[in-house]
Amino acid sequence: MDREKAIKAVEDFLEALGQDISREGLKDTPRRVADAFAEFTCGEELTAEEALSKTFKVEGGDMIIEKDICFSSTCEHHLMPFFGRIAIAYIPDKKVVGLSKLARCVEVYSKRLQLQERLTSQIAHAIMDYLSPKGVLVWCEAEHTCMTCRGVKKAGSKTVTYKVLGDFPAEKREEALRCCR
Repeated sequence: MDREKAIKAVEDFLEALGQDISREGLKDTPRRVADAFAEFTCGEELTAEEALSKTFKVEGGDMIIEKDICFSSTCEHHLMPFFGRIAIAYIPDKKVVGLSKLARCVEVYSKRLQLQERLTSQIAHAIMDYLSPKGVLVWCEAEHTCMTCRGVKKAGSKTVTYKVLGDFPAEKREEALRCCR
């Protein structure tokens, strides 16, 4: 990110809104906004490979579910936050990953300008690519401030997406979805 260019852009934006950027409350706002968006998008250049590369051998293939992984992201349509929780269920094929690594995978993809549908899919594909499980299911429930604070203003509304990849039998899928909710 070009920090100085971002700061100038925020200054120009505030002035376009008719704001006096020299007033006390706005003096440091352009810098704060630029720094915030640098943090919101710090996952742009990352992959989940490092987080998912340390695996452990296992026997059997019982389903593993990590749920209630809280996240926040930024909607690419309005540059407003959306936030919620993600559950990841997978059926291992001889290897598993440490549970904290699943949360790290979520962080990589949520720290981008994002769509919820893409976020869900990227996490599922990363787990398939780096863990090679028999199957994976990623479930995401999020509240979008672009729906709750502007436009239709429907506070409390949530969007649910999920993605299934690989061999994830119907009975396991139903069990995983029941556990994820």
